Amino acid sequence: MDKAIVLASGGLDSCVTIACAVNDGYDAALLHINYGQRTQKREDKAFDDIAAYYNIKNKMTVDIDYLKRIGGSSLTDMSMKVEEDTIPSSILSSLPSTYVPFRNANMISIAVSWAEVISAEKIYVGAVEEDSSGYPDCREIFYKKFNDLLSVALAPESNVQIVTPVIHLTKKDIVKKGIELNAPLHLTWSCYQNEDTACGVCESCKLRLKGFELAGIKDPIPYK
Repeated sequence: MDKAIVLASGGLDSCVTIACAVNDGYDAALLHINYGQRTQKREDKAFDDIAAYYNIKNKMTVDIDYLKRIGGSSLTDMSMKVEEDTIPSSILSSLPSTYVPFRNANMISIAVSWAEVISAEKIYVGAVEEDSSGYPDCREIFYKKFNDLLSVALAPESNVQIVTPVIHLTKKDIVKKGIELNAPLHLTWSCYQNEDTACGVCESCKLRLKGFELAGIKDPIPYK
């Protein structure tokens, strides 16, 4: 089987992206990256649970806590408030405070390095453009440009390409896709704030709950 690396946060979008890679017939390797986020321990558990569900042994967790030290995001800076709606932050006026500056580029770079070592040909990323709160590194153009870079940046024998199977789906469609592919949505975690019971009021929880509601399916995780 050809190999693919999947960036796996433990969230809804990445879980369905794992299901897409498996359904596409790839031998999936899972990469989980911690960057000092508020719900790091809970996301670690979701990642391990999802990997176990698919019986994926080839997995790696990488810590890049320098993003926490750099700051600029309410996901890593405990002194900043996590918004309940998409409100521009004081640091990056056109984006919500939950944006982690250039995070996805850092993560993908690590995935590319691993892909070269294990001869993976695809890197699956669960980026979603429509429900991304305007994050610039969740847009399709970002991944197209990154693929342009990879065409000139890798060893001659490497042929790595980023794919984004849910990039144009709404949360409703992602939920439906997950059900269709028997993805373990009950094992996922999306809350930006809590690690025990999802808060239900942060932007990520609201997007998730709305997606399940519009899909006509009850969200299987607990909420306050």
